[in-house]
Amino acid sequence: MLDKTEKPLRFLQIGDLHVTDPGLQSHADLRRIVDEVNGNTAGKIDFVYLPGDSADDGTPEQFGLVHDELSRLIPPWHAIPGDHDFKPRSLDNFYAGLHVRKLPYAVEISGCRSVFLDVVSRGSGGPDFRLGAVRLVWLRGLLEAAQRDGKAAAVFMHAYPADLGEEASELAAMLDDSPVALVSMGHTHYNEISNDGRTIYAATRSTGQSEEGDVGFAFAAIDRGAVSWRFKPLQSSWPFVMITSPADRRLAIAPHSAEGNACCEIRASAWGAVPIALAEFRINDQAWQPMYGGDGGLFGAEFKAPEKPFRLSLRVIDQQRNRDTDTIDVAPYVVAARKPTGSDEGSIGAWPERHLLGTQLGPNRNGRKW
Repeated sequence: MLDKTEKPLRFLQIGDLHVTDPGLQSHADLRRIVDEVNGNTAGKIDFVYLPGDSADDGTPEQFGLVHDELSRLIPPWHAIPGDHDFKPRSLDNFYAGLHVRKLPYAVEISGCRSVFLDVVSRGSGGPDFRLGAVRLVWLRGLLEAAQRDGKAAAVFMHAYPADLGEEASELAAMLDDSPVALVSMGHTHYNEISNDGRTIYAATRSTGQSEEGDVGFAFAAIDRGAVSWRFKPLQSSWPFVMITSPADRRLAIAPHSAEGNACCEIRASAWGAVPIALAEFRINDQAWQPMYGGDGGLFGAEFKAPEKPFRLSLRVIDQQRNRDTDTIDVAPYVVAARKPTGSDEGSIGAWPERHLLGTQLGPNRNGRKW
């Protein structure tokens, strides 16, 4: 049966907003996102996360627009600063406008140590990202404590660790030696996932300055050590479902039980305003099989894994006959030679079904110089 006491960490990430003036597209999109989140995810996510660059120029007026919309959110939310929020060379407007707690901080949510960082205020502005010596010591101690306590961890920061200049190698090595399963970021403006064999680095497409595709938001989860991530375009319909365990082969960072003829469990989360009437899964092209659960949008089922790599699909149908399907590829975990760079070097590339286009159309790589 589905263990209700062992819930996955589930959060929703809104891409960099770059809000400027009231009524413009980025403002309108944020308003619609808040409405969609409130109408479809209440009680089914742990929090909403904003990865920085919420205010394009870091002005009080821009932060006021952002806060007016975020204050309507039903789920809790966390916001960290980006380089655009730091344009005034201070985070005074950020803290006064958004009314968020002082960074950095860590909270335990659904059994996972969630660490929220400020990588901008120790720098000189622009993309001069730093944590600083004191915060590096603080982070190391926190992650070592999580390791001792047997807790998974997630880090929320504006950019890849590799963007932190002289601190990059130390931070990457620190994360590699820790129980951090996921680092969730903004800054790139494009959807991208990198896997260095130990940690998943995921960036979500900008809301206010997107070049590669439709505006939307990303769902992410850490479930018994498995990391999942799926992007939902704003104009797409509900319900929305995501397999949270086992991990897709592209996101595997540890062995899992869905290998070698083992009896294992599939776990998933579904979101939508209309109750789910049916949840079922299948392996490859076999017959669909029922799943149990539903409380809090959580579903599960036990199955016997094939001896070879396989495709695992899950679909949900709500009481109005609307449906959604998620599919992953499951394969034995292979420990490969790796280098913990904390960068996009381990990019998994294009995954169109997840709206990962592999274009890197943003200011970091191939896009406009915003």
